Amino acid sequence: MAPHLPTNMRGKARVDDRRVISGIIHVLKSGGRWVDAPEVYGPCKTLYNRFVRWAVKGIWTALFQALPQAGGPPAHVLMDSSAVKAHRSAAGGKGGSKSQAIARSRGGRSTKIHALTNRHCCPIGFILTGGQVADCKAAAALLHHLPPSARVLHGDKGYDTNAIRQQLEATGTLPNIPPKANRIWKRGFSPVLYRARNAIERMFCRLKDFRRVATRYDRLAADYLAAVCRATPSATGYESKP
Repeated sequence: MAPHLPTNMRGKARVDDRRVISGIIHVLKSGGRWVDAPEVYGPCKTLYNRFVRWAVKGIWTALFQALPQAGGPPAHVLMDSSAVKAHRSAAGGKGGSKSQAIARSRGGRSTKIHALTNRHCCPIGFILTGGQVADCKAAAALLHHLPPSARVLHGDKGYDTNAIRQQLEATGTLPNIPPKANRIWKRGFSPVLYRARNAIERMFCRLKDFRRVATRYDRLAADYLAAVCRATPSATGYESKP
C-alpha cells in the first residue's frame, strides 16, 4: 500500500501510517464507534480524521482501484449487487446529493452496493445507490468500471435488458446472462461458464464480515464508499499479494 499513499503533505509529519490504518481496519471490522478504538492505535480523533480526510480526497478509492491491476487483466468479469441496512445514525447527511445513496426499500432505509469482480472474488469496481434502485438501472454507470480486457461478463436475470446487452457488445464483451422467462427470443447463454458466478456472492460475504460495511453508519455516501474500498483489500486478500 505504501507506494499509493500521499507523500506531499505539508506541515507536521503525520502519525505512523501503519498504526493508524490498522486502527481504521479495527473499527471497520468490529463495527464499533471511533471513540471505542483501543488506545494502542493512538487517539480516536486521529483515526477518524485520517479516514474522513482521505475519503474526501479519494485516496481510499484510488488505492482500491490501483490494487486490482496487480493481478493482471481479467477476461471474465462478474456483476451483482447487495443491499445493506442503513443505521439511524446514517440519516441527515448534508452536502452533495440529498439522498446520499440511502432510500426506502422493502427492508426499510438501505443502500445498495453494486460491484464488478473477477473469478477470484477480487472486486474491480463499486458504485452506491439507494436500496430501491433496480440492478439494470445502475448497470450503465457500473459498466464504466469494466476493464478493456473483459471478454465475458456474467450477470443474473436482473441484468437481462437490451440496453445492457448492447452496451456490452459495443465494447466487444459477450454478455453471459440467463434470459428472462418472458423473452420471446432468448439469446445464447452458457450455464457451464455461469457456474463461476458464485464468486461474486462469496466476495460480498467476505466484505460483510466488516460490520461497518454490513451495516451503514456513515452519513455521507463518500465516507461509506471509502469504508467499502478500504475493507476490500483485507477482505479479499489483496494485501497479502506481493
